[in-house]
Amino acid sequence: MSLKIKHFIQHQFHQFMSKKWPQLIAILGIVTAIWFWGIGGAIASEGLDALTVPSPASEAAPNRPTLDTNTIPSAKVSQFVGAYLQVLRQIEGRQQELLSAPTSLESQRIEREIESASIAAIEEAGLTKQEYFQMLSLANIDPEFGERIAAGIQEATNQE
Repeated sequence: MSLKIKHFIQHQFHQFMSKKWPQLIAILGIVTAIWFWGIGGAIASEGLDALTVPSPASEAAPNRPTLDTNTIPSAKVSQFVGAYLQVLRQIEGRQQELLSAPTSLESQRIEREIESASIAAIEEAGLTKQEYFQMLSLANIDPEFGERIAAGIQEATNQE
C-alpha cells in the first residue's frame, strides 16, 4: 500500500471516528452498565460524593451537591478514561470466552471474573464505582462532556 493511500485511509478513519465517538461511548456505556447491573445496589448504598448527579427532587435540597460537568477536573477525566479503556479491554478480551462458555454456570463465573477485574481497574485508576458510573452516565447524556471524554479516549489510544 502506498504512503499516499495509507494517509488517506488514516484521515478518513479519524474523520469517521471523530463523528462516531459519542455514539460509541453511549453503546459501550450501555454494555458496561449491563455487565455491572448486579452491583447497582452496592453503588446506590455507597452514599453521595462530589460527583452525584442530582435528581429533580434533590435540586431543591440546598445541602446536596450538584454537578457541573464543566468543573470536573481534567485529572478526574483522565482517571475515567484510563478506567474506561481497562474495562473495555476486560470485556473485549473475554467476550469470545464468555460467548462460547459451555454452561450457564461457566458463563456466570466468567462474568464475575470480568466484573471483579473491571472493578479493580476502576479502583486502580483512583475512582470509586459510583464516580465511574456517574461519569459514564454523564458522558452519555451531556454532549459536551461526552465530547470531552471522547477526546480523552482518542488521545489515550493515539499514545498507545
